Amino acid sequence: MAEKLRKWSKKIFLAFTIGAIILFLLSCLAPYLHPQKWWMISLLGLGFPVLLVLVFFLFVFWALLRKKLAWVLLFALALGWKSILVSFAINKSPSFNENKKSGDIRIGSWNVARFFEWKRNNNRGSQQRLKILEQIRKESPDILCLQEFFHSPDSIYYHNIDEIQQMGYPYFYFSYDPDGWRQFIGSVIFSKYPIIDSGLVRYFRPSMPEALIYADIKINEDTLRVFTTHLQSVQFRKKDYETLSEIKKAEDSFFVNTRTLLAKMKKAIRYRSSQADIVRQIRDDSPYPVLLCGDFNDIPNSYTYFTIRGDMQDAFLKKGLGIGRTYASLSPTLRIDYLFADKSIFIRQFKRVVNNNSDHYMLVADVKPWLPGAEP
Repeated sequence: MAEKLRKWSKKIFLAFTIGAIILFLLSCLAPYLHPQKWWMISLLGLGFPVLLVLVFFLFVFWALLRKKLAWVLLFALALGWKSILVSFAINKSPSFNENKKSGDIRIGSWNVARFFEWKRNNNRGSQQRLKILEQIRKESPDILCLQEFFHSPDSIYYHNIDEIQQMGYPYFYFSYDPDGWRQFIGSVIFSKYPIIDSGLVRYFRPSMPEALIYADIKINEDTLRVFTTHLQSVQFRKKDYETLSEIKKAEDSFFVNTRTLLAKMKKAIRYRSSQADIVRQIRDDSPYPVLLCGDFNDIPNSYTYFTIRGDMQDAFLKKGLGIGRTYASLSPTLRIDYLFADKSIFIRQFKRVVNNNSDHYMLVADVKPWLPGAEP
C-alpha cells in the first residue's frame, strides 16, 4: 500500500512539475503576443514572478534528486531569460548621491494620486498633499513628470500648478484632461529649462481620457524630448479589493467574483496594448534624444513594457537593485512605473523614493546626454 501511494505521489508531483513548466513558458510569451488576440497569455504573464520562483525551486528539488527532469527545468529557465532579465536588477552599488554632478540633468517621475484631492476636507488628505509637495521640493529634479496630477483654477481647490511653479519651475506643459466642471487631471511636465515645443496625443475612447504628452526641452546646446504618460489602469474600486479578499478566503461567490475581476483585467490589458502601440510609434518619430517615463500599469514581463521600451535603457535595470516595486498596494512584485532613456543618454544614477506619500513611489535619475563611445 505504501509503495503504491509513493508511486502515485511521484506521478502527481511529476505532472505538477510539467504543468508548471508549461505555464511558465506560456507566461514568457506575453511580451511577444499582441493582447488584442492573446489576452489570456497576457493575463498569465502577470503571474510570471510567481511561476519563476516555482520553477526555480522545482529545479533545485529535482537537481537534488539527480533526476533528468532538472535539465528540462533549467532549459525552461534559459528560454525565459529575457523575461527574467527585465524583472530583476543586479548592480554592485545602487547608492544615490544627492549632489548631482556638473552637467547632469535630474529627472523625476511620480504618480501623485491626484494629491489625494478628493480628501481635501479631510485632515489626512491635506497632510498627504503637503508631504507630496515637500518631497518634490526635497528632490528638486530639473525635469519633473507627474501622472494623475490634479489642477483646478477654482478657488475652492488647491492651485497645484502655481505651487509647483513657485518651487523654481517656470516652464510646464499639462494635458488638461477634463475631470468635471473646471477640474482637470492628467499628466504634466515641469521644467527648470525652457520648453521650446510640446505636443499631446489623446488615447482612443472609451479608455480613460488621458494622453501621451511631450516637451522639447532646451538644455544649453542640447534638446531633449521628454515624454510622460499614464496608461489604462484596471480601475479596481473599493468593492473590487473587497472581492479580492473574498477570493483569497475562497467564499461561495468565488467564481462570480473571479469572472468580474477577469473581465476588468482583460479590458485594461487590451486598452494598454493599443496605447503602447501609439506610444512606440510617436516615440520612434522623435528628432531628438528621448527620455520617457510614466505609469504604465503593467509589469516588465508584458507586451506594454517591451513595446514601449524597445531598445531604450531602463534606468532601474541600469542602476537599481532587486525587484524595484513601484506600487505600494497589492503584490510586492508590481513594478509598473518606469523611466527610460535613449542609448545616446548616459544614466549616472537612479533611485526609488520609498514612502507612503502616494500609492506609487517616486522615481529619480541623473542623466547626461553623450555620444556612444565618448567618456560620460
